[in-house]
Amino acid sequence: MAASLSISRLLTTTSATATAAAASSLLPPKSLSFASLAVPRRSSLAIPRRLVRLGKPLRLSTAATPTRAAISVGDKLPDASLSYFDPAGELQTTTVSALTAGKKSILFAVPGAFTPTCSQKHLPGFVEKAGELKAKGVDTIACISVNDAFVMRAWKESLGIGDAVMLLSDGNGNFTRAIGCELDLTDQPVGLGVRSRRYALLAEDGVVKVLNLEEGGAFTFSGAEDMLKVL
Repeated sequence: MAASLSISRLLTTTSATATAAAASSLLPPKSLSFASLAVPRRSSLAIPRRLVRLGKPLRLSTAATPTRAAISVGDKLPDASLSYFDPAGELQTTTVSALTAGKKSILFAVPGAFTPTCSQKHLPGFVEKAGELKAKGVDTIACISVNDAFVMRAWKESLGIGDAVMLLSDGNGNFTRAIGCELDLTDQPVGLGVRSRRYALLAEDGVVKVLNLEEGGAFTFSGAEDMLKVL
């Protein structure tokens, strides 16, 4: 009987020891704490500062971003079709080459018919000085705008000007794009869309001799007086 109790105690002790050993194998070692498992604040996964590059702020208005024209002094003007109404009220078309070939021509552009600066200063200035410009050898004076020919005729009639200055429609903006003078006003509330930058140029036999290109719609050195100074 005593031998049976000893064997039973031995088996019980051995079983308890095995169970404790198995349980201890499921626990982390004493030398490994849960704190050591936490990801450090400055881990190797952090992005190095030298790789973080901030881009320049986006400009939503192209009017604030200077642009360079595709055309410059010494270049041949690209050909394009322009339209207008003649004195008899008939719709006509002409080309840049017809206006400039073998001639001394002044072409100036405005952002839009009926707009204040164009109506009060730019176009009237050339109408007023047309006689002086032609006395200095200018054969053709033409105002170009990205407006349709009907708008250009109505503008001419509203100002009561004659035919000394041609009012030409670049309705689809083909010529304006060809010389790189687009003016994107789509972010403006008045609905002008894409127009032409303001400029005045002197061409001899189709070659640009003088180009006074304004920034956006500014009016500082593209007037008739400025062109008289260079003739």
